[in-house]
Formats: sequence, structure tokens, C-alpha cells
Amino acid sequence: MSSKRTAVRTGVVPAAIAAVLMLFARTAWAHCDTLDGPVVAAAREALEKGDVMPVLMWVQKENKGEIREAFRKTLAVRTKGPEARDLADMYFFETLVRLHRAGEGAPYSGLKPAGTAPEPGVQEADKALETGEVNGLVKQVSDAVAAGIRQRFTHAVEAKKHARESVEAGRKFTAAYVEFVHYVERLLADAAGPATHHGEAEGTATQPAQHGQEEKANPDTEHHH
Repeated sequence: MSSKRTAVRTGVVPAAIAAVLMLFARTAWAHCDTLDGPVVAAAREALEKGDVMPVLMWVQKENKGEIREAFRKTLAVRTKGPEARDLADMYFFETLVRLHRAGEGAPYSGLKPAGTAPEPGVQEADKALETGEVNGLVKQVSDAVAAGIRQRFTHAVEAKKHARESVEAGRKFTAAYVEFVHYVERLLADAAGPATHHGEAEGTATQPAQHGQEEKANPDTEHHH
């Protein structure tokens, strides 16, 4: 049993850590549908500058035309007074976030107010990106993953001791076994695969850096408003 436990500690945990870090990477923008999230922040910057470029990286290539048109309409309406400006800005925020979420295969249910609490780990992941220091996040994730594996492992081991006593006891072991193995399986699958957004199929992930590079590489679209 000790050798098995050593294998769990040394073989699974590092991969599990990587998997959960990938999970944080894809949930770090889970607050992108809030008014103080990074997508709306980019929209505010674009409107203040009168330049659509800051928001193009947040949508898929096929949505660029729709965003450009929404941006053009918003700029035109913003000149008609404070109330019109607020309405136009909200229209642009809604359009941008809706297309961003659609490009990730994620549902959109409207903009959430500023201050909406993000999912667990999001603030820590964002902080790591802002500071360039990931050690604190790695420790937090490492501890959480190790605790999750050990808890399920211990439960399965205890249930196994009584699995032959009755059918009911055997089913309890089966349930504990499935939970333990599937938990590890999910972590390893995430570690081996690409990071994707919630509900998103492989190969459809938005890749902001690449979109930005594509736009900048095209001199015909770089400063076209």
C-alpha cells in the first residue's frame, strides 16, 4: 500500500497541479461578462481612444465585421448627449461580451454588475498575471489538488475494506472507486489537453494573443475604425 500511495503522491499530483492550473487559465476570464471584467475594460479603452483595436483580440476573426459596425454606431450615438452616450456604451459592451462568449462556446445571460464575485481562483490567477509571480497560485492549487486526491483516495480505501461484506457495502465501494478514479482521470486529461473555456469544444478556444498578432500584422486593418 505504501508504494501505491507513493505513486499517487509522486505521479498524479504534479499532473493534477498542471491540470488545475490549466483550469484556472480557462476560468481566469470567467468574469469577462461583468462590467469590471477585462472585456468591458478593453471596450472602455477603445471608446475613449476612438480606436477599435483594443477589442478586436477579444472576438473571433469572423466577428470582426460585426464589432466594427457596432463600434461605428456607438461612436456616432455617443455624440448626442450624456444619456445617449451611456445607452450607446452599454449596447457596445453587450455586443462585445456576447460575441466574446459565443466565440468560446460559453453561454451569455447579460452583463453582470461591477463587483460581482468571480469564481474561486480567478482573483489569484489574475493577480499572478498582473504581478508576474505565480508561486503563490501554484502553492494554493497544489494544496487543493493534493487534498482532493487524498480525500477521495482515503474514502475509496476505507470502502474497499468492507466491499465484500454486503451488496450495499460493495456499491458504496464502487461509488467511491468511480469518484476517485474519475477525479484523477479528469485532472490528467486536462493536463494533457488544451485549455478551453467552459462548455467549449476543443479547437474553438479564443486566442487573444494570436488575434492581436493577426490584426497588427495586417496594415489594412490596424487603424481602420
